[in-house]
Amino acid sequence: MVVDGLDLDVPAGEIVGLIGANGAGKTTTVECVQGLRKPDRGQLRVLGFDPVTQAEQLRPLVGSQLQHSALPDRLRVAEALDLFSTPRARDGGELLEQFGLAQRRRSVFSSLSGGEQQRLFLVLALLNRPRLVILDELTQGLDPAARRNVWTAIRQLNDEGTTVLLVTHEMDEAEALCGRVVVLRAGQVIDAGAPADLVERHASTAVIRFSLADPPAPLLDQVRRLDGVREVSRAGDQITVRGHRRIIAYVGAVLVRWESVPADLSVQVPSLEDALIGLLDGDQRDQAEAAAVIPKDTELIGGRR
Repeated sequence: MVVDGLDLDVPAGEIVGLIGANGAGKTTTVECVQGLRKPDRGQLRVLGFDPVTQAEQLRPLVGSQLQHSALPDRLRVAEALDLFSTPRARDGGELLEQFGLAQRRRSVFSSLSGGEQQRLFLVLALLNRPRLVILDELTQGLDPAARRNVWTAIRQLNDEGTTVLLVTHEMDEAEALCGRVVVLRAGQVIDAGAPADLVERHASTAVIRFSLADPPAPLLDQVRRLDGVREVSRAGDQITVRGHRRIIAYVGAVLVRWESVPADLSVQVPSLEDALIGLLDGDQRDQAEAAAVIPKDTELIGGRR
């Protein structure tokens, strides 16, 4: 069973991301939401309608860009706009301009690059002013500039009141766009919340590294005693500090006070990707990371939990 007792609630006007490993049930979920797949059991309502039995009423209210979408090879871009337009449709020309497809109006679908096809499907998803937009792998195959343009368009759409359900493997995309993310594993929700909350729960450890030749013992002692510091280690001239994200500010303040700000100071800030890996892999990743990062000849200066 791909989706097992999934309980998912998406409030109106929110951008919600579905994240998880391949096979977690993300695409199956959005296919059920759209009425493309019939659930074996349970209740499903989208904008008040049953996607299976009330598909005709629901279809005009939903726009979608699915992972495996396609159009006839010889269909021109302008013809696709005409084909999918309803009386609610916005100016298709403006959407083509916004997504860099204005010069491709007369081009046939098969002549478009993968990124251009992806952008065309997004145009079609937004064309009829939907109340709900479902996006599966939204920016797959897009170059960085096009990706940022798409993000801007999604934010504008949401500002207008449209609800967005986003399936993505790109954690920076989920962090940039989603007010809430839902983590799936084996068809079940294992956690949900704002991206920052998930990071706080599952990947709050920051890592600070810098080099100091003959660092004063009182400086290292001050760093070790800072609120949130869990471990300070030293390998030669390199010092590594691990702890809660707030230590970034505290350690920086200590170094400034001692006038010892190193040129190679670096900070590894926990991200949503770290939180997802932590959720899916548990403590095994933490143990492997610690073994890989700390050399055998490292001197443990101090730490606390």
